[in-house]
Amino acid sequence: MTTTISTRSAFLNLCSDRLAGLKHEGRYREFAHLEKQADRFPIYRWHSANAIREVVVWSSNDYLGMGNHPVVVAAAEAAVRAHGAGAGGTRNISGTSPLHAALEAELAALHGKQAGLLFGSGYISNQAALSTVLSALPDFYVFSDAKNHASMIAGIRGAAGTSRRQIFRHNDMQHLETLLRAAPPEVPKLIAFESVYSMDGDISDIAAICDLADRYGAMTYLDEVHAVGLYGQQGGGIAQRDGVAHRVDIIEGTLAKGFGVFGGYIAGDAVAVDYIRSVSSGLIFTTALPPAIVSAALASVRYLRADGALRTRLAERATALKAALDDAGLPRLPSSSHIVPVHVGDAALCREVARRLLEEHGLYATPINYPTVPRGTERLRLCATPFHSDAMIADLVKALGAVMQPKLSKAA
Repeated sequence: MTTTISTRSAFLNLCSDRLAGLKHEGRYREFAHLEKQADRFPIYRWHSANAIREVVVWSSNDYLGMGNHPVVVAAAEAAVRAHGAGAGGTRNISGTSPLHAALEAELAALHGKQAGLLFGSGYISNQAALSTVLSALPDFYVFSDAKNHASMIAGIRGAAGTSRRQIFRHNDMQHLETLLRAAPPEVPKLIAFESVYSMDGDISDIAAICDLADRYGAMTYLDEVHAVGLYGQQGGGIAQRDGVAHRVDIIEGTLAKGFGVFGGYIAGDAVAVDYIRSVSSGLIFTTALPPAIVSAALASVRYLRADGALRTRLAERATALKAALDDAGLPRLPSSSHIVPVHVGDAALCREVARRLLEEHGLYATPINYPTVPRGTERLRLCATPFHSDAMIADLVKALGAVMQPKLSKAA
């Protein structure tokens, strides 16, 4: 007699078991209920189970505080009044306005490219653009940095046809060249990499990668999401800062970090961008960004292209934070960017350190655990925005010393 198995029960039991495993390992994700205060950034309201209290946030990706800038807020308010809350459909149906076209032109100009294309998020832009490009030609070889974003990996895996993925060791140019040299010379090739790697804070050598691309006939795809707005003479990212943006075929960025709003984009040759626009399901079947978001992002991009004061202040604050951590003997990981990781090295301990910082000291710092980073490299990921004061840095360092040093000594 055949026994009927309830798929629903089996699935729910699996979910329950795996959630229990995540909790046991200290990797279960809990969302802190944080209420952003536009006029007091980076001070938020934390809605705990028992009370509401003010905390200083050290993990915001609104790196320059542009999400709170009066110019950006005013642009969003005006667009809501003029155009309503939503775009009304996909880009093809009814979701393309003069605002969308203006923002795409602004982003293309920012990166010195012929065309730009908006997507619903940075994740979608990577997933859609990479899968579309790699599906375009047969036997595409893609060479992907080992620490690339999950969205880039999803795009590479989602490519149709016979594309092949080659993973090179993080920022290892010798290994990348070895893989390029071993690939058949006649196959199409794409090197996919980032500029600023968000968990380590290190920066890729874009010029060296472009040199290899030229040597082996490869295209280049650069993710600048943790750099746009923050680096370069006009905020065009590391490629602009290093004077090599013209050598990169496709640049991908976000409007949700340095620009402080929401959405993703690519910029590149007009014919390539038009092809992606015409065939990418991630664009065709997604509702367009709301006009208020587009207007706010356009105001932010224009502001940061014209004024670099916040970029200068961000760099100065990052240097001050690193120096303070070093002076206190805290285990800061090496970083050449605004991102400042503090090593903890154990998932449960990392969550405990973050919990105590929040509950005992009113400081919010996100614990970063596996699979975001390898086991044994768990960390707190910090960023001092232009609005974190010297007093805030001193408070953070003092609290980290109180919370971490006894725990780390015990763990050692």
